Amino acid sequence: MKIYLVIGAFGAMLAVILGAFAAHGLKSQLSDNLLAAFQTGVQYQMYHSLGLILLVLVAQVMPSAQLAWSAAFMTTGILLFSGSLYLLAITGIKWFGPITPIGGLCFIIAWAIFIFSAVKGLK
Repeated sequence: MKIYLVIGAFGAMLAVILGAFAAHGLKSQLSDNLLAAFQTGVQYQMYHSLGLILLVLVAQVMPSAQLAWSAAFMTTGILLFSGSLYLLAITGIKWFGPITPIGGLCFIIAWAIFIFSAVKGLK
């Protein structure tokens, strides 16, 4: 789980950097819709980077193999969801758009596994 702590912290830092880049560097370069897509990627990256850190902390108190699966799905979700939005916004290539919901599904699966682990661990 240590790697997910590093990924979470790095992802949160990168979200701040990318958010600033969007606000200052891309604002005049992208349409409002593409800028909003980029910012959505930044928001979800931050939320789920913090989620990864939370998973690691919970795993310290309530070890569970399922939490590692949740962290893996959350990491995959960040890459697919946020990554596809960044690429869509910067390149304008539309086929990155259909990748975004796959990342969203990974987020849902990650949180569902987290809930299952929490309920199982509280018994």
